[in-house]
Amino acid sequence: MRAFFARLLSKEKKEEIDPMKKFLIVGLGNPGPKYEDTRHNIGFKILDKLAEKKELTFEADRYGDKAEFNFKGRKFILIKPSTFMNLSGKAVRYWLDKEKISIQNLMVITDDLNLSFGTLRLKAKGSHGGHNGLKHIQELLQTTAYPRFRFGISDEFSKGNQIDYVLSEWTSEEQDKLKERLDTSSELILSFGTAGINNTMNSFNGK
Repeated sequence: MRAFFARLLSKEKKEEIDPMKKFLIVGLGNPGPKYEDTRHNIGFKILDKLAEKKELTFEADRYGDKAEFNFKGRKFILIKPSTFMNLSGKAVRYWLDKEKISIQNLMVITDDLNLSFGTLRLKAKGSHGGHNGLKHIQELLQTTAYPRFRFGISDEFSKGNQIDYVLSEWTSEEQDKLKERLDTSSELILSFGTAGINNTMNSFNGK
């Protein structure tokens, strides 16, 4: 009997530290009610929807708010950085190191002006494209080879008004369509951890 429990504990410990079964999902945004419903905060909003579906509550932790759950033998760690967008890399680097997670099992969720509203695009690597959050992550990780999930917010703004646009709230028409897009985004995250990035890209990109 003692040997049985020893094997059981050993198995649980092995699964707990296995980096291939742990996934760090970081949604980018700015903390505080002022930014809650802005386009730039879509990363937060997607993680809030996933947490709601899993009946989770975010709790304050190092460099951000954190929630976690197990699904189909995988552990998902959700982080909403509290560092403001320009310093997002601090939270990403800290939680990758603390949880000993492989960079291939990192997903960063961000808004994208170059995609029409609600378009989903997952990529295994890529440039920061001028996005300050991705730029800081790239600087601290010293690589562009990490998965990122871009959510289209379109570019319906006049010249010189980009900052005001990304920090503005969704239109009523966008709000009506957002619920379905958030549900699909949650499914994309779960697929990333269970079906792999290639299958997930084939199933969700552009949809």
